[in-house]
Amino acid sequence: MATSRKDQPLRAAASPAMHLVHRPDSTGTPLHVQVYRQLREWILAGTLRAGARLPSARTLARDLGISRNTVEAAFAQLRVEGFITRRVGSGTVVATTAAEVAPFAQRPATTPDASVPTARLSRRGAVIARLGIAEMEEDRLSSVGATDVRGFPSEVWRRMLARRARDGGAGILRSGDPFGLRPLREAVADHVRLTRGAVCDASRVVIVNSTQQAIDLATRILLDPGDAAAMEEPGYPSARAALAASGATVHHIPVDADGLRVDRLRAHRTVRLAYVTPSHQYPLGMTLSLPRRLALLQWAATGERWIIEDDYDSEFRYARHPLAALQGLDRRGRVLYVGTWNKVLFTGLRLAYLILPAPLVEPFAAARRVTDGFSSPLLQAVLADFLSGGHFAAYLRQARAHYEACRDTLVAEIAARWGTAVTVGPSDTGLHLVTHLRSQADESRLARRAKGHGLVLTPLSRHYAGEPRQRGLLISYGGSNPAAIRKAIRELAPDVTRRSS
Repeated sequence: MATSRKDQPLRAAASPAMHLVHRPDSTGTPLHVQVYRQLREWILAGTLRAGARLPSARTLARDLGISRNTVEAAFAQLRVEGFITRRVGSGTVVATTAAEVAPFAQRPATTPDASVPTARLSRRGAVIARLGIAEMEEDRLSSVGATDVRGFPSEVWRRMLARRARDGGAGILRSGDPFGLRPLREAVADHVRLTRGAVCDASRVVIVNSTQQAIDLATRILLDPGDAAAMEEPGYPSARAALAASGATVHHIPVDADGLRVDRLRAHRTVRLAYVTPSHQYPLGMTLSLPRRLALLQWAATGERWIIEDDYDSEFRYARHPLAALQGLDRRGRVLYVGTWNKVLFTGLRLAYLILPAPLVEPFAAARRVTDGFSSPLLQAVLADFLSGGHFAAYLRQARAHYEACRDTLVAEIAARWGTAVTVGPSDTGLHLVTHLRSQADESRLARRAKGHGLVLTPLSRHYAGEPRQRGLLISYGGSNPAAIRKAIRELAPDVTRRSS
């Protein structure tokens, strides 16, 4: 089979000034970029010093066995960046300004440089770094909340994306609105009014990238460093990290079968903001009862406090229709409702939304403007088309059926294979459930063993800020299928049931 010219390795080129060697490149990097990078490295390393003369483009091209145009393109880039000068009669020489950046002899990345001081972070920066590193480590261990993207109508999405990219005009290439694209805000408002009983219109919707960003904006605007915030225990670790990163003092309020213990929340009189997951408590799965909902709203109203309602997966409710949102019961404007498309559609989308009390809409959009500005206008436009065109409703019907089959298989297999070694928590909503261990099985070992079996298991202990009060496993089945679930539960059974009491 013939080898294309771009796949051929460059030969050695020699001249009185230099000796250039290119090895075969398997990354598909264009030849002129390879030449440019090699010459730039020689200049930065000081091997080619200021004033050194380079071979002519014709000579270098002949020696390397490539076209003169390829070398000319490399020289042009070096000249634009100030590494070489080219004059008629003088040829191509290394610029005198290159002496200012040379020599930077190449060192192994792990070699310490005593002349470089260690980075001194601010107190807030140190907290953020510590929390973020822990979150990244958790990302490597699990992917709770991931969906089965194989069932997503990718071809429909690609066509809509191509059409918007082709016909969207210059608007999709310019800066976006910090509030979010108006058609998407209208589609979001219609969706949450119809499916969640929320009280809102498009004017109260702000588009963001994620739940994390929504919490971050809320803490920036509503809390001062040192202010007290509260969340459920156990709870969502990423929300805990976002609250702590803001400088808030976080109080962890226990939950029971009816959800958040509002009576225990009242005991913390300085709390100004509470983060809750009332429709599907994360991670245990219970629903906040109506008396508790009303008590929580009363707590917020009497003290001019705020509630962040994270409604992260209520689209996937199997036993009955989705519950009305806490926001729909709020008559004093104390609830900030957060929803996300990243868990419902696919995690790489990076689009979520806030439904805000009217006085907070402009401050939140302003805060968005001074952080990352706005979300991609192109993706917002495509999502708006996906929602308004009926594609989301069609996808959701199929997705619910698939995930319900996964849930049914998981519950049945656990009962058959794990038996009395575990008790299963609520499972009528979402893409995960909790199994409480009654055996002496090791949570962490089971989580490691589950890798490669089609399920993601996370020790329940990781969701406690303090001493875990329960032992168990958070089982995410969103990226799995019934066949893989059966196999995983069967193969994990000996470890789960060992020394069952």
